[in-house]
Amino acid sequence: MTKKILIADDEPNIVISLEFLLKREGYEIVVAHNGAEALARVHAERPDMAILDVMMPLRNGFEVCQDLRQDPEFANLRIMMLTAKGRDTEVSKGLALGADVYMTKPFSTRELVAQVKALIDRA
Repeated sequence: MTKKILIADDEPNIVISLEFLLKREGYEIVVAHNGAEALARVHAERPDMAILDVMMPLRNGFEVCQDLRQDPEFANLRIMMLTAKGRDTEVSKGLALGADVYMTKPFSTRELVAQVKALIDRA
């Protein structure tokens, strides 16, 4: 069965490149352009994994992560924070809120794909 990944980022170039990379690996992709849309898409689409940018309109990635982790329905959802916010305090906050992985931009495409595969395999 094809695994489904939500990409939530308001930067079109990031979305396009992630979508290309992950579709090439055989994943089904769902896209959201802000935090509120990300939450709605998770509820509607039931992805296996969510890749969240921190800085998004309406709800930031930290808030989306926290909301998802507080909902028992999404206890098994894998969450990757992918953001330019890379200070230690931000990394700690993302992990404390329940992100499985915290990666900073710019990122290695090879490393990103490896992290996604590792998270999906653990699901």
